[in-house]
Amino acid sequence: AISYKFQAEVATTRLLSVDFQVGRTGAVTPVANLDPVLLAGTTVKRASLHNADIIASLDLHLNDAVHIEKGGEIIPKITGVDESLRSTTAQRVEFVTHCPECGSPMARETGEAAWYCPNQYHCPPQIKGRIEHFIGRKAMNIDGLGSETIDLLFRNGLVRDVSDLYRLEAWQLATLERLGEKSAAKIIEQIQGSTRVPYSRVLFALGIRFVGDVVAETLMEQY
Repeated sequence: AISYKFQAEVATTRLLSVDFQVGRTGAVTPVANLDPVLLAGTTVKRASLHNADIIASLDLHLNDAVHIEKGGEIIPKITGVDESLRSTTAQRVEFVTHCPECGSPMARETGEAAWYCPNQYHCPPQIKGRIEHFIGRKAMNIDGLGSETIDLLFRNGLVRDVSDLYRLEAWQLATLERLGEKSAAKIIEQIQGSTRVPYSRVLFALGIRFVGDVVAETLMEQY
C-alpha cells in the first residue's frame, strides 16, 4: 500500500525577531516572529525554531527572507532561507546563553538537542508551568483554575508550588481581581475534590520527565 501526500504549500516572508520561551521542564524554545503572511488558509505570524541546532543549520540572520510551510498542515515551520536577499549588515541569530526569564546560565545534557534553565525552583515560567500541568484534565483535573488564574495567584504570592494549592482558603481568592466569593468557593471545592483522583494521575501530575500518563499507570500497577 502506498500513501501519497500533496507537497506542502510554501510561503516566503521576513524574519523580524526571535523570542526564547521557557517551558515547565526548563527547556528553552526559540520562536520566530515573522512579517504576517497568508499560508494554507491562515495568517502566520510566528513559527517554532525548535532548538539551537535548527537555528545553526539554517544560519538565520535577522530580516532574512525565509521560506515557511505548515508541518502536517498545522504547525508553521521555517524550512529555508533565501541568502541572495540577505543584507551584508544582517545580524546572525544567536541562541541565548542565559535564561531569558531568570538570568541563570543555560545547561545542555549530553545527547539532547534542547538547552535548559537549571533554576527549576525559582524560574517563574517553570513554576507556573508545573502548576498548570498539575491541574490539567489528564492530571488532577481542577476546574476553575486556568493559566491566567495561576498567574494571578503566583503574582500575589499565594502559590509557589503545587502543594500550596491545598493550603488556599476561599477568603484569600475572593479578594483577588476577577474572582468573587462564588468563584473562590468553586475553586476550593475543585481542589479538595482532586484528592480523590487515582494515584496514577497524581504521579503524572507531578510532571516528572519521561513519565507520561501511560508510564504513570504502568508504574502504579507494578508498585
